[in-house]
Amino acid sequence: MSMHEKYAEERYGENGELTCFRLKETETFNFGYDVADEIARSSPQRRAMVWRGQTGEEVTYTFADVKRQSDRTANYLKSLGIRKGDTVLVALNRQDQFWIVAIALHKLGAILLPADVRMTRPDAEYRIKAARVKMAICAGQSAAADAVEEAGCPSLALKGIVNGARPGWHSFDEEVPKAGEVLARETTRLSEPMLLLFSSGTAGNPKMILHNHGYPLSYLPAAKHWQCVKPEGLHFSVSEAWWSKTFWGELYGQWLMEAGVLFYDFERFIPAEILSLIETYRITTLCCPPAVYGSLLGEDMEKYDLSSLAHATAAGEALSPAVFREWKRRTGLSLMEGFGQAETALLIGNLKGTVPKPGSIGKPAPCYAVDLIDEEGQSCPPGVAGEIALAADPKPLGLMDGYYGEEERTAKAFREGWYRTGDAAWRDEDGFFFYLGRNDDIIRSSGYRISPFEIESVLQEHPAVLECAVTGVPDESRGQLVKATVVLAEGYSPAEALKCELQEHVKSQTAPYKYPSVIEFVDALPRTMSGKIRRAVIRSKDLFPESAARQS
Repeated sequence: MSMHEKYAEERYGENGELTCFRLKETETFNFGYDVADEIARSSPQRRAMVWRGQTGEEVTYTFADVKRQSDRTANYLKSLGIRKGDTVLVALNRQDQFWIVAIALHKLGAILLPADVRMTRPDAEYRIKAARVKMAICAGQSAAADAVEEAGCPSLALKGIVNGARPGWHSFDEEVPKAGEVLARETTRLSEPMLLLFSSGTAGNPKMILHNHGYPLSYLPAAKHWQCVKPEGLHFSVSEAWWSKTFWGELYGQWLMEAGVLFYDFERFIPAEILSLIETYRITTLCCPPAVYGSLLGEDMEKYDLSSLAHATAAGEALSPAVFREWKRRTGLSLMEGFGQAETALLIGNLKGTVPKPGSIGKPAPCYAVDLIDEEGQSCPPGVAGEIALAADPKPLGLMDGYYGEEERTAKAFREGWYRTGDAAWRDEDGFFFYLGRNDDIIRSSGYRISPFEIESVLQEHPAVLECAVTGVPDESRGQLVKATVVLAEGYSPAEALKCELQEHVKSQTAPYKYPSVIEFVDALPRTMSGKIRRAVIRSKDLFPESAARQS
């Protein structure tokens, strides 16, 4: 029996489409022991992961390697006092040790808190205090290591472990190889905490999202039926190691499918290098944010042999129909979009066998009850916008336990038997969902509800627009006006004539009331640490221009 068959029951329709997917819950399931170690026992030489540095360094790990090194790391962390339930901050980004440390912490029953290697002292202080961090594991020469050291928080039992010498710190590279390879299994329960994700969001303080040991299982259907990874293939996801996308795009579902993964450790994103890696490593399945696909399309793709690529998925932000069409034209592959959050698994997607509609995020995954609901909690009919909501009573695998330490925020998200995502969409008569944006981002003008994504997609088809963000600005008569904040492509300069041209372009593609009556040209858009556009910052600047001017 294959690994994924141990944990799932499936049923299919007459045309081969997935109609039912039920996960088999095992009370003491632990991803480290029951997946990574089990594959090491049955197929020790199976390729687990390939780590590639930007300057050409390469390390290949078999599952036997992963077991041996994660057991040693777990024993070493135990010797330093890390126990079940302790929170450990890990800022190693795409270093290969990150995945070894993650598996080791899962085995110990400790709580993994991934963090950005570029975090500042206030970032570190907030995380250490809010998450009650006991230890930090950082790259030796990184802003995160400096920040953790400067924070000097007494909740740290030790200042941390680093890859490389640092006065007063333990050395991962020197000390872990001395630890024993025999690890006694720590019993963990499916409902016990395993992973704490800080979601930067687009406004306010970061949210602390708590997941339990059942979370890895929830990405089996996504890996098998959305990303379509194969045991003999090599999967590649482009993501930062501290994003939630890392775990469902580069680890959990892929290993449950016994597939290998490529980890690319880059400091500067170069689209041509991604294409070269697909060719060199014969990548079979690819998952990227839509912006990355847009960057790849900006290259001379015919220079690369991409024939190994069998399937491509997009997630993390809305996919523009223009990028969908051009990728299909150049590669012959449809970009299969999906929707999920750091709080959830994949909820909606264009699963295997689906003929995707450009602009649609797909249909609800068979293992979840997903609906669109209005402000009164009633289901929205086709064509009517509503909030994406997940049935949460009983709570399904993959849905967070809550926002750590924030009962009020958790209660606001879980209401009347639903988990409310805060994301808006509409669906057509065929049941396909079309993403509109965060509820806070929806523009309300003269009684109309306008999706910023729709206007952004149209604007980005104009050659003058490199990227843009659409928001609402206050207006006495209409409530809000549509505003476009635009970064121009190379060769274009701000001008009134160009504003008019962009406005006419939108009018020709959408209903007249949707065009941006206000256009501002900027050098860059405000973004979160995970790369999402911070529309709230733009709105705040428009509401309080004097305050924004003082801050700048």
